[in-house]
Amino acid sequence: MRRHTRICALRRGLSGAGFVLLAGLSLAACQQETSEPATAPPVETAQATDGPAQVVYHADFADPRRFSAMLTSINNMITTYKNELREYDVRIVFVAHGIRFLTEAPLKDTPFEEDEALAERRQNLKGRLATLRDVHDVKLELCEITRSEIGLPMEKVYEGVTRVESGVVRIAELQDKGFAYLKVE
Repeated sequence: MRRHTRICALRRGLSGAGFVLLAGLSLAACQQETSEPATAPPVETAQATDGPAQVVYHADFADPRRFSAMLTSINNMITTYKNELREYDVRIVFVAHGIRFLTEAPLKDTPFEEDEALAERRQNLKGRLATLRDVHDVKLELCEITRSEIGLPMEKVYEGVTRVESGVVRIAELQDKGFAYLKVE
């Protein structure tokens, strides 16, 4: 079918970028000339493996929009795995500024102090994070170095968060166990 599309485009005297543009727009017209049925290209899916998908997300940033994008990415990933009936182990490791997304404390007089953007979005982000944790079994891990440096009591950290001695060491350990590393930019 690709050869036929190229032939149709060449008959019209196009090449290069014009061909690429025309190929997408005129596929149906060329197919009508030859009575070929229109079909969409196949969607590639992840290849099945022996074990569960293993992914670690690194959250060390302050921007709530970026955190929201990360939550969306995780939700989309989990939806795909569930649709494929594939088991998964997805974790978020929170380091440095990432601690802002695990507490309602304003973290005054720390480098991670709440700003207006976080205050506006906090409840929405908290709910989405809780859904990932409670419904989709995403594991939340907090760097103990970060928490102890700012003196945040564990009772001020959201429920279901596990402390790890060092967030970056934890990420390295998970990568060594085969986890894919993702960081939303």
